[in-house]
Amino acid sequence: MEPGPVCRCLLVPVVLCIYANRIVCGASDRRTFNTGLRVKDHSHIVAQHNRLRSRVEPMAANMQKMEWDEDLASLAAQRAATCHSDPSPHQPPLHHIGWNTHYSAYGSHPFYDVIDSWFEEGRDFLYATGQCKANATCQHYTQLVWATSSRVGCASQTCPKGGEVWTTFVCAYHPGGNWEVNGLLVTPYKSGLSCSLCTSSMSGCLRLWDHVGGLCEIPRNPCRMSCGQHGQLNISSCKCKCDPGFTGHFCQVRCSVPCVRGRFREEECSCLCDAGYGGAECAEKVQFPLHSCDVMIDGDCFVVSSDAEGYYGARSRCQERGAILAHIYNQKVQDMLAFYLSRLDTSNEVPNADFETRNFWIGLTFKPPKESFRWDTGEKPSFSSFAFGQPDNQGFGNCVELQASSAFNWNDQRCRTRNRYVCQHAAEHIALWDNGT
Repeated sequence: MEPGPVCRCLLVPVVLCIYANRIVCGASDRRTFNTGLRVKDHSHIVAQHNRLRSRVEPMAANMQKMEWDEDLASLAAQRAATCHSDPSPHQPPLHHIGWNTHYSAYGSHPFYDVIDSWFEEGRDFLYATGQCKANATCQHYTQLVWATSSRVGCASQTCPKGGEVWTTFVCAYHPGGNWEVNGLLVTPYKSGLSCSLCTSSMSGCLRLWDHVGGLCEIPRNPCRMSCGQHGQLNISSCKCKCDPGFTGHFCQVRCSVPCVRGRFREEECSCLCDAGYGGAECAEKVQFPLHSCDVMIDGDCFVVSSDAEGYYGARSRCQERGAILAHIYNQKVQDMLAFYLSRLDTSNEVPNADFETRNFWIGLTFKPPKESFRWDTGEKPSFSSFAFGQPDNQGFGNCVELQASSAFNWNDQRCRTRNRYVCQHAAEHIALWDNGT
């Protein structure tokens, strides 16, 4: 089938000729038609189309993301205003814009049910042969999932029929689909790993939380994130470089913490307290709790918590006591802590199941600006005891725990997970306390 001329109907005034689910364009007086839909309906329609297009079976390798188009919506409104459920059979074949139309009793089928019903036609579509089952209709489905149809506009119109009120719901698609070659329908999309056959102009891949496969899109911002007014986005690493005085993944946190007796950690927007001081600003004098040491290793005192916190809550709890989350610098400390934690009986667990795992936080986190794990003091680990297959960034884990199921080797975990934790009083800090300083 030879392609027709390029249609300019989205850019200039048009007159409609309706036939076989397509239109041809010609000059006319431009008019704006009421689509019968609210603005928020436009977003719902686009989101529903993209969600369904991501769920085709087999998976699509070249499915493009759809966007709303007001010119198509105006064309759909003109089509709906005719109140005909079928296109006129007396017009010549037309090109470039595809149609889906539904005609039903008023109020019986909201538009989202109509779109779902079009997608359900896919049960009767045989992808391997590119044909619909005998006596079944699939053309609404194939247009809805036509891979290269990237723009959509819809309209709803109430119509009188036999003394009753009916609704015509119409969607227009550009570029249109449902093409045939020598009597055979062109396959609506290419199967394969999602986004594996995107074109160079649509090299981005959109996959939202309710999507199954990805959708090809123009990569306006391949990171799909913003650093706001106080940072610059590095496109290659998808990381924010924050302006002085700001921190956080998106440079959204203003840092102005005074550290009375301690050192300010810019990356953390927090204080690292001097020995004998605690609290958020290191202004509180604290007593060394020697009686509460659970394990003494080379002069360092390690205290295992009886409560559970997220990572940053745990760090604050340790700091309130003049301590830090535990740092494990060598195999000896790792082995001794793992042995102690493995022997904790059930009576020593957190009461009332106020925790999510049997794991324990230590003072190690992943620092995106440095692209590496660092201890809370800012030091890069010279010793590592990550469990097999870790760190894997599963669930965007940036904080490190001692994982019970891996013999208390290390695992990267989401920082908001509620774990018990291990606080550490370093030997040099204890010596300062003993001297009464």
